[in-house]
Amino acid sequence: MEFNIMETIKYIILGLIQGITEPIPVSSSGHLVLAQHFLGISTKKLTFELLVNAGSLIAVLIIYRRDIIRLATNGLSYIIHRNEETRDDFRFIIYLIIATIPAGVIGVLFNDVISEALKGVRVTAVTLFVTGAALFLIRNLRGRKLDGDLTLKDAIVVGFAQAVALIPGISRSGATIVGSMAMGMRPETALRFSFLLYIPVSLGGTILSISDMANDPDLATLFIPYLSAFVVSIIASYCALKWFINIMEKGNLIYFSIYCFIVGTLVLLFA
Repeated sequence: MEFNIMETIKYIILGLIQGITEPIPVSSSGHLVLAQHFLGISTKKLTFELLVNAGSLIAVLIIYRRDIIRLATNGLSYIIHRNEETRDDFRFIIYLIIATIPAGVIGVLFNDVISEALKGVRVTAVTLFVTGAALFLIRNLRGRKLDGDLTLKDAIVVGFAQAVALIPGISRSGATIVGSMAMGMRPETALRFSFLLYIPVSLGGTILSISDMANDPDLATLFIPYLSAFVVSIIASYCALKWFINIMEKGNLIYFSIYCFIVGTLVLLFA
């Protein structure tokens, strides 16, 4: 196993970018495309993207562990005992499952086509403008819906919003939070639904790709760079998500909208 310090630093930088941008509504995939273009570095392999996404997933699991345990416990309690006190949590789980379906189906059928047709830094610039505009439109919304107030319609709308994020450069967290808040959810409910929705999508993609990662011919030579990026993505995602939760509480989404407009403009000017 060879150790190349420059190669490792390259992957750490990309892992850091992925980790910081995955939880916040600015598109992690778009920033990875831009980083590879402007820094002149490329990962080429799908294994890297899967690993750093898995790192972000671990961070989300850590932060929302209490919600996950509560939902699992209360959901099971409702199924077994039909305890009305746990009914809202059971329905929340059902809505998460429903909201997962659009992105799952469209991703399986068309993800390769979408990725191939809409790739490149200029496309990323345009989709950053789209993300910025969407965030700008919902910046002042303060809905009233709590976890127990969600409906089937809410789940379907947010599910299709997540499917839109299959387009490179469209932020998954941004799309789902915009969809959630547009349906009248309180910011904390929108945030929780968005990131709990991220878990099955990310986990499913990781599980389905384990064989591809195991058979990656570069895995042995890039083990240390991959591992370094994976660890960095966990730490960066954890810190970024904690920060974003605080931003959501204060209602400062306008800052992310402005950021997307600025970055999109700079990319169009200099790409």
